[in-house]
Amino acid sequence: MVPAHVPMVALLGSRDSVLRAVEDGFPGVDVHARGNEIVVSGPAGDVALVSRLLDELVEVVESGTQLTPDVVTRSIKMLTAATSQRPAEILTFNILSSRGRTIRPKTMGQKRYVDAIDANTITFGIGPAGTGKTYLAMAKAVQALQSKQVNRIILTRPAVEAGEKLGYLPGSLTEKIDPYLRPLYDALHDMVDPDSIPKLIEAGTIEVAPLAFMRGRSLNDSFIILDEAQNTSTEQMQMFLTRLGFGSRMVITGDETQVDLPGGTTSGLRVVEDILTGVDDVEFCRLTSSDVVRHRLVSDIIDAYARWDVTRPQGERRGPRRDGDRQRRDERGARG
Repeated sequence: MVPAHVPMVALLGSRDSVLRAVEDGFPGVDVHARGNEIVVSGPAGDVALVSRLLDELVEVVESGTQLTPDVVTRSIKMLTAATSQRPAEILTFNILSSRGRTIRPKTMGQKRYVDAIDANTITFGIGPAGTGKTYLAMAKAVQALQSKQVNRIILTRPAVEAGEKLGYLPGSLTEKIDPYLRPLYDALHDMVDPDSIPKLIEAGTIEVAPLAFMRGRSLNDSFIILDEAQNTSTEQMQMFLTRLGFGSRMVITGDETQVDLPGGTTSGLRVVEDILTGVDDVEFCRLTSSDVVRHRLVSDIIDAYARWDVTRPQGERRGPRRDGDRQRRDERGARG
């Protein structure tokens, strides 16, 4: 029996789309809704899971979150995974409410990532495209600024892209750099009034700059995000991490399979976990294709590329190559 105050349209979805998603997730179960009563029939184990799922979905609706078939699919994954966290706890956890929208984690991996940012001074968010690494970090930064935990937000990324160099791009230095920083501006515009962003940048409350501009600085009382960290060298990564000042928090995001550095250059993101493992107040949070919140096909594409990568010769694979990187560093040290 669904509580009387819960609108059945919100629970079942437009044209019963949510109800159909539940049945798709449990093909052996029949779900029938009449009035505010839902009857579930089928194998006992599946019926018990569907009943739990419906209870979670009712709680999600009560929080004001809109149900979609995608929400149902994620909830089923959470219920069938070996975890103590309930879907409603994750899907109703508010990070930031701004401009008429609420930003929340949508998967267990995203919730662990957000919790890691809260619990640690330096957090690494490593995973494929579409897992919300940068977007959630940005939301936490804006939240920290609004609650006066920090005085400013600093957003940076290396100006490195496949096949392009700054010198070949037209325009002034600012115009050359702007395309590399555009994804950070896009996320920022989702969370802060666009009209106020120029004033905040002019006042130094928000700074968006290429990584090279961080050298020689000490960043106090700041929330600092390094995006696309796979395109840093080991030296750049060390330089960035040592900018950390008092009262500051850092989030470093990247995808180890998307390195655009020149051949022979070791990615700082690929080796930093080996270097910093065991260091207190530093957390490495890995997101996977199951945390992708873009179109369903994005997750399938990431998995397909991962399978293809496994079939390639060892030296041609795109993923973490820590052992090989370490061997090259040892060889350089021996030559020196």
